[in-house]
Order: sequence, then structure tokens, then C-alpha cells
Amino acid sequence: MAEGRTTHHGLDRKLTMNRAANLLTLQSTQFDLLVIGGGITGAGIALDAAARGLKTVLVEKEDFAAGTSSRSTKLIHGGLRYLKQLEFALVKEVGSERAIVHKLAPHLVVPEKMLLPLYEKRGLGYWLTSIGLKIYDWLAGVKPEDQRKMLTRLQTLNHEPLLKKDDVKGGAIYAEYRTDDARLTIEIIKLAAQHGACICNYTEVEGFKYSNNIISGALLIDQLTGNQLAVDAKAVVNATGPWVDKLRILNQSRQGKQLHLTKGVHIVVPFHRLPVHQAIYFDVPDGRMIFAIPRGRVTYIGTTDTDYNSDINTVLASRADVEYILHAVNETFPTALLTLADVESSWAGLRPLIHEEGKSASQLSRKDEIFESPTGLISIAGGKLTGYRKMAERVVDKVIEQQFETLELKPCATDSMTLPGGNFSDYSAVRKLETELAAKLGVLNLRGNEATNLVHLYGQQALLIVEHLEQHLTGEPEQDLLLAKAWFAIKHEMAVTPLDFINRRSGLLYFNRPKLTRYTDAIVNYFAERFNWDSEVRSKYLKQVQQALEEVIRFE
Repeated sequence: MAEGRTTHHGLDRKLTMNRAANLLTLQSTQFDLLVIGGGITGAGIALDAAARGLKTVLVEKEDFAAGTSSRSTKLIHGGLRYLKQLEFALVKEVGSERAIVHKLAPHLVVPEKMLLPLYEKRGLGYWLTSIGLKIYDWLAGVKPEDQRKMLTRLQTLNHEPLLKKDDVKGGAIYAEYRTDDARLTIEIIKLAAQHGACICNYTEVEGFKYSNNIISGALLIDQLTGNQLAVDAKAVVNATGPWVDKLRILNQSRQGKQLHLTKGVHIVVPFHRLPVHQAIYFDVPDGRMIFAIPRGRVTYIGTTDTDYNSDINTVLASRADVEYILHAVNETFPTALLTLADVESSWAGLRPLIHEEGKSASQLSRKDEIFESPTGLISIAGGKLTGYRKMAERVVDKVIEQQFETLELKPCATDSMTLPGGNFSDYSAVRKLETELAAKLGVLNLRGNEATNLVHLYGQQALLIVEHLEQHLTGEPEQDLLLAKAWFAIKHEMAVTPLDFINRRSGLLYFNRPKLTRYTDAIVNYFAERFNWDSEVRSKYLKQVQQALEEVIRFE
């Protein structure tokens, strides 16, 4: 699909995120590549493959980014912790990749200075950390103005007065980037659609098709209607994250290396309960490191790293997980005195790591690996959010090597493809748009950080949302803005349930649960109206939202 069709807002003029139309295309087309999994890895593969010229289809059994790709620490980071594990190549790769992703979506991948306090009897110590961060800056190609700055004890405590003063020896400031993982995934999927990929959520693989014992497609079920479907493809990639081994079993090819799932939990508290001056990355007594990151009206904190052997379809924070984080925070910030009652929401995600005998959860490598089965199924596991683009490039190279070497295909060019809404000259242009929208929203009595949130999540696409808002005012400004975002999610981002919108498209479930609780009925009613649901279907989706609202604060 020609890039010339893309509008100023970063959206294609053709409606490429039309699920009903895509399901028809899926059944009537012989594809070059079927990508299974709508997380960040699958999204990156679909974009790369479609942009190179392969006829590509992506299916996801739930909603896009419903698994790990909406449950990370929401950082595009350079992998400082991998330096401890001496994984220099990984640090170099993800370090250079984060600069690329920032360039592709400067509104969504936002510079964030991180404070690293240093302690007398924990961590690497002042001089080893200084040397380590210098190596990190060099490997990651950090710009001179963003390179690490070492701090004295007094400077560190001035940067963060809440820190426990007793054993702080010094500190460091270094560069990271904050993002919204689910929105990043969805923007990549939208760009893949603009390049001709056929995209379908809520479409689960039930089995594979074979021709002469070589994989040739998949048998699917539409999760929304129960209809059975089939898709033909010359090559199939399994990019399902924690579900990778389940599909390898379905393909009868799970041999050799296997997944080792670990759980990471984050909690969200009101900002006034932990008003940190900037993002902070701190050691806890058991040797782990934890982030506390301010985000508007809240601060979110995480993560844990524990082995996981339960139901991978329902991953929740336990009481023990939350109490571990609270204890770590209260140990580091003794005046915070956080309790379970302060936790506004939480999320828990699984890391699909590669098992290594004798290694604990936190010792396992984050490197990705590709598995090839005798039937031709290509599976990818491991890896990090930051490295999605290079992972995709390696997989597409493998697919081409296996099946399409004779085709004249374009080289990988995803390092220069601006994501929808990301067409800004630099980060100052992002701030300028925030100022413009703040003025527009102010006229409508919408203040606070509404404009910042809009631009951070949608970039230039925020202009479409505000335009729609101005045409659909009812005298309830907050509700009107929410429903304008819901309109955008349905029209341009294939949201088909209220939970798609309140979680993956807007982040409300995790970052503004009080507002969501106030407007749950209005959001569900809007979806019911748009999709013409009867009272039974409406009630089903209302219960789904209420269950999600309860699960993020139910710690058993």
C-alpha cells in the first residue's frame, strides 16, 4: 500500500482496520505469511513482512497487546540490568533501538531521566556503577547531553528528598524512555495494516493445515461469533509470547529448548502517596531492582520476578506480590508508609524466557531465540519490548531465507517508518501540540493533564479526537472526551469490546481507575449503541468491565 495515502494525522484514508472486511479477506486469500500473535513481537513481524512486500495476515486470539505487551514496566530502556549479566551485545542492541523507536514516535516514547541511588552495602557501589554507566552510555550510543551524571550524597538527596538518608552513598542520573506498551503495539499494527497486512483480533488458532507434512495455514475460530475459519499461508510464524510452547505442542514440535515463564507485577498508587521528583530505579535488600515512575496523577511501581506455573490466561497480582513491592518502597522511602489500601490498581504479566537449567527467574537471559520445526513452523520467544524491531527483522529474514529467496523483496526499512500520529520534527513539537490542545480543551472546561495525556497516547491523531469531541458536546466534558476516545478506538483501532478501549487503547484501567468507575456505564452504553447490542450482550460486557475493575485490586 502506498505511503502517499497516509494523512497528516498518520491514518490511512482507506479503512484498513475493519475487522469484518478483514475476516472475509483472510478466508479468500493465499497469503505468503501468517503471523500468530498480536503482541509487540507479532506486530513488528507483520509490519516488517508487509512493508518488504510479503502478503501478510496477523491473527490474535484475544485483543491486540492483551498479554505481556500491555503488562510491562512501560519503558523503552537500554537494559542497564543486562550489564550486570555481562550481556554486552544485548545492551548495545536495545540501546540503539530505543533511539530509533523514539524517532519513530516521539510522542509515545518520551525521554525520562532516571535517578539511581547508590548504597553503602547494596548494589555495585559508586565507582563500579560509574564505570558501568559509562560503558552503558558507550554501548547504547547515548547522546552527550543525556549521558550519565554522577551525584554526591547531598545531590542525590536533593534530587529525591523522600529517600532513606541513612545509607545513601551517592547516585547517578541516566537516560531512559517511557512509553505506553499497548499503544505502541497498536500503532505498529495500524502501520502494518496501512502497508497491506490483513489484521484480525479475537481470532484463535485451533489447529494447523499441512501439505506434504509442511505447514500451510491454520484452522481458526472467531471468538466473537464462534464461526470456524481457515487461512492459507506459505509460511507461518508463532509469535504468541507465553503461549509459544502451546502452539509448538499443537504442531507436535516442542523439542529441545522450552519456555520458562516468570511473572512481573506492578502496582499503582496516587501520586500524592509517593510524590517522587522523577523516575527512580532502586536496589532492594534481596538484590532485585525496582522502578518507581511518576505518570500524571499516579506513581507506578514494579516489578517482581518470580517463577510462574499457573493458568497463563489469567495472570493476577497476589497479596504476596503486592506486599513485597510495598515493603521495598517503604524500606527505601520510609515516610511513604504505603499500605494495601493505597493501591489503586495493579497489573501482572508473564515474561516468555528461555529455560536454562539451574538459573533462577531473575538470572535468565532476556535474549530472544528462534525455533524452527520440521514442518516449517517458525517460533520466536524471549526478547524485550525495546528490541521488537530487530527481533522482527531476524524472523522475516528467516522466513525469506526459508521460502521466498527467489522473490524480489524490499530490504527491511522499519527503522525509518514513522508510526501513526508520530510525524513530529522533534520532541519540542510534541510539547507545542500539547500547548495548542490544552488551550482548546480549556475552552471546554477540560484542564489538568488531559492535553498531555491525549498527545502522549495519540500524537497528531489527538487532533481527530478533539475535532470529534467538538462536534459531540453534551455538557459533560469529561464524559464527552472519553466517548470521543472510544469513537476513535472503534473507528480506527479495531476495538470491539469496552475492555479493549479502557485497557489497551486508553490505559484507564491501570492509570485512572476512579474515573473509569464513574463512567463505566456510559462507556458500555456507547459500545452497545455503536455495535447494536441487545440488553443481554450489553450486560455481558458490563460484567467483563466490572470484573476487570475488581481484579486489579483483588489480592489473594
